[in-house]
Amino acid sequence: MIKFILILFSKMPLRLNHFVGKVIGLVTYSLNTRSQSVVRRNIELCFPEMSKSEQQILVKKSLIEIGKGLIESGFIWCNSFEHNAKYITKINGIEHLSSEQKTILLVPHFGCWEITGRVISLKKPVTFMYKELKNKKQNDLLLSLREQQNLTMVAANKRGVLKLQRALKKGQLIAILPDQRPSSKGGVLAPFFGHEVITMTLLVKLVRKNNARVIMTWARRLSKGQGYELNFKPVDVLSKSTLLKDDVAKMNQAIEQLIRTKPEQYLWNYKRFKDVTSYNNTSNTIM
Repeated sequence: MIKFILILFSKMPLRLNHFVGKVIGLVTYSLNTRSQSVVRRNIELCFPEMSKSEQQILVKKSLIEIGKGLIESGFIWCNSFEHNAKYITKINGIEHLSSEQKTILLVPHFGCWEITGRVISLKKPVTFMYKELKNKKQNDLLLSLREQQNLTMVAANKRGVLKLQRALKKGQLIAILPDQRPSSKGGVLAPFFGHEVITMTLLVKLVRKNNARVIMTWARRLSKGQGYELNFKPVDVLSKSTLLKDDVAKMNQAIEQLIRTKPEQYLWNYKRFKDVTSYNNTSNTIM
């Protein structure tokens, strides 16, 4: 059933695809859903300088973008990599991938992150880390749709980390979504939008261990189904103190700067602030 729905969405023109996503976002906004509550609280935490009306406008925009992201998944996964690439209307910073130095792509949950690896792999092999789903059938389906051609997916576990390191040593690109919630041993508290949140340490550890470069990578979703703008930007995630927490804080700062350019395109219904006291005390039900 899930595959049928994904295929159905893949047949829609992107403009219609995003229109359906917008409708879903507006419905989610109008109802007292869990997703709406999480988005609203996260935005309140991260943008306290905004008025209540400004926060509500951002909540609405964010839910619309989340709806688009949900519906466009089938459009991305169930079409070929070459088909995906046709919807990249502009690429900025592609020259940053031509270096011989070991390179790690930092890919936040921003815009259409799913399309990044598929388009990049048409030019260079790339290994992406992903978080496994608890449902094995759903996970196997997702993996079969994602892992094709020169795009390799590795799970966020010890075996996956070893595969990442081997790919990096071979001179291949590796990519990590740094704002996924890590295991208890794989993260530290670091500031993000003025709050201490559990943040994964894997990316900065790999950077120091391998003397690697970090390229922030994101695909900004364009309005009215016009496509996507693919961006590559070198960022420095290593602190002068060399302390792990300071490295992670610097990485979070770079992600925050990107989010502020188009805040509605960040995945605000992701439970990034689960450990923030004010969040838990305000609304335990939305966790």
